[in-house]
Parts: sequence; structure tokens; C-alpha cells
Amino acid sequence: MPPASATDAQGFDIRTAKIVDLTHALDADAIFWPTDAQAFELIEEHKGLTEDDYFYAANHFCMPEHAGTHIDAPYHFHASGKTIGQIPVERLIGPAVVIDIAAKAAADRDYMLTPQDIGQWEARYGAIAAGSIVLLNTGWSSRWPDRLAYLGDDTPGDASNLHFPSYGEEAARVLVDRGVSVLGVDTASVDHGPSQDFRVHRVLGAAGAIGLENLTSLERVPVIGAWIIALPIKLAMGTGAPARVVALVP
Repeated sequence: MPPASATDAQGFDIRTAKIVDLTHALDADAIFWPTDAQAFELIEEHKGLTEDDYFYAANHFCMPEHAGTHIDAPYHFHASGKTIGQIPVERLIGPAVVIDIAAKAAADRDYMLTPQDIGQWEARYGAIAAGSIVLLNTGWSSRWPDRLAYLGDDTPGDASNLHFPSYGEEAARVLVDRGVSVLGVDTASVDHGPSQDFRVHRVLGAAGAIGLENLTSLERVPVIGAWIIALPIKLAMGTGAPARVVALVP
């Protein structure tokens, strides 16, 4: 079944929708993967009056592909997967499904979403449709930008002792087998912190599905009924890219 598109949003009136920004601002405090050699850097090139007496400001910036709120392309973990520049834009817009595991994550910071969690959600709200954008609310965005609280460890260059919740491999398989186009989460990875083999990333890559990481404000998105727009910088060969992600809430 093809992904859902804007034409499927029957009864959704964008003119009256509330817009919720699910994106962390990019600055020197932005959290990035511990093994990335470079963090976010903004360099001021000009700020002030020109010789012709008008104000002009310009900067340039440098950062990893996977810092802050960003998209993981299928190519990130699959050799024949699409790069950021190859992802059809309609894959990045779709109906939202929010699964809340904040209470379970508060009790176990390494918690992984299970197929049983999905079954319980569907028993209450109905089957998750193909083309949905599934967002996992763990409550973790409240810890941003405290690296130690958010990642579980802030040792530079070391990703071997991270602790935060996310998807489990079997839950990810259940979702992509149903045609879910995007899995998003308000933690640093679609794999939980202790993972060293990134099985959820591999499941997504093999299925041609997309990851959204380091989201925020998911508690402001209803369980069903909202629409997500997740637009990255269109890096032609990007394995990932920073993105502005918003929810349209009826």
C-alpha cells in the first residue's frame, strides 16, 4: 500500500489547525552522537552596517548530519537505501500516531517499545494504518539540552554506556511490516541507548523506512488526528539531515 498523502486528509482543515513545533533549535547546546568528531559551530561572517549604510548579517555553520532534530535516511544503515536527496517529499508528510511510553520509561530508562505495547494501543485506538508516521513519546525531551540526563552518559567520544528509551527491534518490524513510513522518537536514536548493533536502524533501512530523532513536545500532539510535516535540508547524498518537524493539530 502506498504511503498516505495530503489528499487522504479528508475533513482536515489546515486553516484552523494548530501548529506544534516538534524541533529543537540548533545551537552550541544541541546534542549530537558522542562519537561525532565535531559538534554544531556557527561562525559570524558579517554583522553590522555596510559601506552603503544598511544593516547586513551572514553566518556559516558546520555540524554533523545527525545532530539535533534530524531525519535518518534509509541509506544510513542500508547500502541500497535512498539518501536524503532521493526521499520523495510525500513520504515526509502524513497522519500521526503517538504512542506514549513515558511512564514505562520513567521506571526503566532503557525501556524498548514492544509488540505488546502496540497491541494495547491498537485495542484502544484501532489499527495503525499504512503510511502513518508513528511518534514515540518517552518524555525524554524535557531533559534537553542536558547531555548527561538525556544520553545517560556524557563521556566525549564514547557511545558504549548510553541509557535512554526507544523502539525495540520486534516492535519496529511490526510497524514497518504494516507499511508505516516513518518512526520518530524524542530521544537520540530509534534504537535504545544500550544498543551496540542498531537493529532498529537496520530494520528501517532494509524496509526503506525513515527515522526521526531528537523530537520535542510530543506530549502536545494527540494520540491520533494530527498530521506531521518533516522536511530536512535536501542533502543530495545525505545519510541524514537536520529537519524542521511540525505537527498540524485539528
